[in-house]
Amino acid sequence: MSSKLAFERFIWFHEQVKAGGFPNTGHLARQFEISQRTAQRNIEFMRDRLGAPLLYNKDKRGYLYSDDSYELPPQRFSEESVMALSLAVRLSSSVPDEKIKHDLCSVLAKILGRRRGKAFCFEDIAEKISVKNIEYSRTTGGLFHNIVTAIFKSNPLVISYYSPHTREQSSRVIMPLHLLHYMGSWHLVAYCTNRKGLRDFVLARIKSVEQTSSNVILPDNLPPVKEYVRHNFGIMQGGKTFAVRLLFAPSVAEWISEQVWHPEQKTIAKKDGSLLMRFPASDHRELKKKILAHGANVVVVSPKSLAEEIKNEIHKMSTIYQDYDII
Repeated sequence: MSSKLAFERFIWFHEQVKAGGFPNTGHLARQFEISQRTAQRNIEFMRDRLGAPLLYNKDKRGYLYSDDSYELPPQRFSEESVMALSLAVRLSSSVPDEKIKHDLCSVLAKILGRRRGKAFCFEDIAEKISVKNIEYSRTTGGLFHNIVTAIFKSNPLVISYYSPHTREQSSRVIMPLHLLHYMGSWHLVAYCTNRKGLRDFVLARIKSVEQTSSNVILPDNLPPVKEYVRHNFGIMQGGKTFAVRLLFAPSVAEWISEQVWHPEQKTIAKKDGSLLMRFPASDHRELKKKILAHGANVVVVSPKSLAEEIKNEIHKMSTIYQDYDII
């Protein structure tokens, strides 16, 4: 019998004892259709090898624990599983809530136990894997924790939200639905009762958050959250799209060829070393920022409207320095 199936028997027997069911050899044998002798060996293994404080109660004709705090040791994990869990923990560095990260570390330590006599924690993983975030929006741990809790419990919230576009702060009653980490910033997709629809709230712009007893009922015609995210996030996302062609200079062509701007992008290496990238897009705003970030190393081949916007932006940038005294 495999160790995995044996561990399932240990778990079942352990849960029966913890529930006060006083299980015995016969119960275990019938539950898993094994012999009485095998069942007895399983119980002895739990007591002798897993340290289970099992006591037999003659009156109840079953087992109980002399120490109710006892828990089964974790099942052994493969090296691949340990690496996967370690990577997941390290990637959680983008989470601003220290309590959540501490709890994740504790859960991982319980799952993996101790390795070489040392507790497994963030400090160990940090020696192997690093994550560095730049240009991200600040979010407090307390606010993040409250929003995550509300999402999982489906609790409505009252938030005070500041909009840099209107420069106004407003109070909103929302039903939080989805948390998105996008390009260094945390976004909350929620149903807004003020606007009667899905809205995107940047967590860094939420000034306060409180629970509310208001009963928020989502409308039947509310679009799927994933569809909302797909249409509203990303320079290439949205409904109606247009074809974009960008020509990158030889000096950056190799580096650009390593990047994925869109799952449907196509690249063509030119004889002079330049690189032509083609992809569909639906919005100029974020795309302009990425193009301008590459300066003179990229030229917009099409569409003409995008090329004109880039040209106008460069002209406005140049006029700033005409009468500017550089110190």
